[in-house]
Amino acid sequence: MRDYGGVSETQDKPAAGNQPKAAEANPNGAPDAMDAPYKPVIPAKAAKRANASVIGMIIALVLCVLAFLPIVLMNPAPKGEGFRPPVDVASIARNAADVAGFTPVTPETGDTFKPNYARWESGTGTGVPTWEVGYLTPKEAFIGLTQTTKANPTWVLQQTGNMPVTGTRNAGGQDWELHDSGKDKRSMVLNYRGTTIILNGTANLEEFATLAAAVVKSADQAAAASESAAPSS
Repeated sequence: MRDYGGVSETQDKPAAGNQPKAAEANPNGAPDAMDAPYKPVIPAKAAKRANASVIGMIIALVLCVLAFLPIVLMNPAPKGEGFRPPVDVASIARNAADVAGFTPVTPETGDTFKPNYARWESGTGTGVPTWEVGYLTPKEAFIGLTQTTKANPTWVLQQTGNMPVTGTRNAGGQDWELHDSGKDKRSMVLNYRGTTIILNGTANLEEFATLAAAVVKSADQAAAASESAAPSS
């Protein structure tokens, strides 16, 4: 005969779904071994090889810097944006003399007029080969010098920008033909010792006259040198 007033053994056992969680059952809160992050372990030999490669790259970089450092020191950077190497007009003129058929003028102006180019132009487009030098004046203007033995009226008009003849200007003991635009451009033309010399630019007449006098002096010196070098009869 069953005892219906007693307690069943199954009532004392908790249900499977009501069992405490693993984290609650662990009073210290320590994570389970399955939840711990994975830390890769690099073998000692592999780590040593990796370190050796990095050190080698650093050494190679230092050696490259040391190799190029003397080159950089021997070639310093320009001192400013307007820096330009000096132009050796006399040296370039000597090289041009063989093809020019005359001695190009090389006016001595000291440090007042600074040349920024010197060249021989073969005249392929114009048919007039020329010796050309550009000068920056003391007042920061510009005068270009052109000399040739093949000048013609059309070429002279082109070189002077078709500016009208407004008179003459004495410089170096010679009367130069003055072409003036009435604004900021002018030219001086001189036929002297078998060549035509033209000065073109934006400088004032005083600076034109200074350079023109130096040009005449250079032409006289070149002629004297040629005469002394010529064999006596």
